[in-house]
Amino acid sequence: MKCYCVVNFREPLQEMDPPTPAPQGTQVLLKVRAAGVCHSDIHLWEGGYDLGQGRTLSLKDRGVTLPLTMGHETVGSIVAAGPDAQGAAPGGNYLVYPWIGCGACATCLAGQENHCTAPACLGVHRAGGYADHILVPHPRYLIDIGDLDPAQIAPYACSGLTTYSALKKIGEAIYREHPVVIFGAGGLGLMSLTLIKALGGKGGIIVDIDPAKRQAALKAGALAAIDGAAPDAAQQILKAAGGKPLQAAIDLVGAPATTSLAFDFLTKGGKLIIVGLFGGASSWPIALIPMKALSIIGSYVGNLAELRELMTLVRTGKVPPMPVHRHPLKDADTVLASLRAGKVVGRAVLTVD
Repeated sequence: MKCYCVVNFREPLQEMDPPTPAPQGTQVLLKVRAAGVCHSDIHLWEGGYDLGQGRTLSLKDRGVTLPLTMGHETVGSIVAAGPDAQGAAPGGNYLVYPWIGCGACATCLAGQENHCTAPACLGVHRAGGYADHILVPHPRYLIDIGDLDPAQIAPYACSGLTTYSALKKIGEAIYREHPVVIFGAGGLGLMSLTLIKALGGKGGIIVDIDPAKRQAALKAGALAAIDGAAPDAAQQILKAAGGKPLQAAIDLVGAPATTSLAFDFLTKGGKLIIVGLFGGASSWPIALIPMKALSIIGSYVGNLAELRELMTLVRTGKVPPMPVHRHPLKDADTVLASLRAGKVVGRAVLTVD
């Protein structure tokens, strides 16, 4: 098989040709049809996360080993299955749930594998979709997509699931009655706008420093698109909400500047859902957190049940196709470099013939 791997952190991806795995037990082997290139892959390629104050979270210390085939947004078709993989017949196209845990702890058994402390995520701890084949440990992680376009469906495994789970943490009582402020107008930001509309929400106010991305957000239906670097950004955001108190924000960037701005404009009892992993350290006045009764919630992707709920919503046609840019698998390194440079608007997807 052919795959494109991180062999050394911060160095170009390298093409490798390992043997195609033979599925054992409950394992299922899929031929990759499409694999999304996600901003999280940049952090994997870099080898860590910025924790602020000169500290870095090393991925080697978190169980990530090299060489690594990244890619956690994958659609593939079944080509082989182990003897215990019930119902995994060859053919069809399936979206792969990648956020796999140990499968045995209380967290996993409660259906929250994405919170497992011993993760085995595809594209992070196990080989992912930057390849022509992918090995999935059990057919329960496969969601049949029928005749839907693999390239447009692949990003739902992360960008779609992540934003859907964040909106669920806000709660429909809030997002249906109040606009949600969304930091970041990349693939996740545009997906947030789409899902808010599909769920009957009030709408989203986008905050992004890139004028091209702000324009893309307005085209996607944002109520307003505001430059987060503007000195009066908080006032502009409040004005865009009609002067009414802002109840919720989703931070898809996760930087000191964005979290600080959200802290300033959210009303008492508001919710800040932090998704982005840009990094750094916050400097919130601690006393104001209880005084404002703010809920500051970290949201890491989503669980398998949420992805199934999301795909049910997608199949109804209420979620319009997301803008994707298709690239051949061999361009994996070039596409990743473009994403690092901030040149990708929407979602980039690698496709396999």
